[in-house]
Amino acid sequence: MFRRRSEDEQALAVAAVLEDQTRDPQAPKGRPTPKRSEAQQQRRKAANTPTDRKAAAKQAREARRVDLAKRREALANGDERHLPAAHQGPVRKFTRDYVDSRYRVAEFFLPMAVLILIGSLMPAVQTLSLFLWVLVIVLILIDSVITGFALRRQLAKRFPDQNTKRAVTYGLMRTLQMRRMRLPKPQVQRGAKL
Repeated sequence: MFRRRSEDEQALAVAAVLEDQTRDPQAPKGRPTPKRSEAQQQRRKAANTPTDRKAAAKQAREARRVDLAKRREALANGDERHLPAAHQGPVRKFTRDYVDSRYRVAEFFLPMAVLILIGSLMPAVQTLSLFLWVLVIVLILIDSVITGFALRRQLAKRFPDQNTKRAVTYGLMRTLQMRRMRLPKPQVQRGAKL
């Protein structure tokens, strides 16, 4: 384990170092020569790298701010290149379009909840408001089950060889948001054929 190198191993190491030093400059180097623009870009990047910690932190903050601005803009207009990883890919795009192309009961939950809550404060309609709570929850469950099965069937038909794991959950979570508050913003009109 802690033995010394044999003389043969030492000789081979010395020979390898000498060979590298005396190598013919015209001999192939084992990798392609970079384009001039790539080499200049690498040199500029090395020259622009800050040496002190404060400047490096400031540069990292600025890069993070620019990246977040790109992501925010991508969420607003649906640009696939800058979307967060959770929203990227053709499966997620189809899931978003599928959910956005139809009316869903769950997207109206918040306005209905406010109306039912106001109704529950009035003594005359308290019983009715309790019945409406149960009705809304049952309708959301039924709509979610139907949407889940239909979406799973469409994904299996359109993307048979891709990973569609968790895409149905992604779609059902999207149905819980009101249409104009969804991110990424809806890219299809209601009733659009997919």
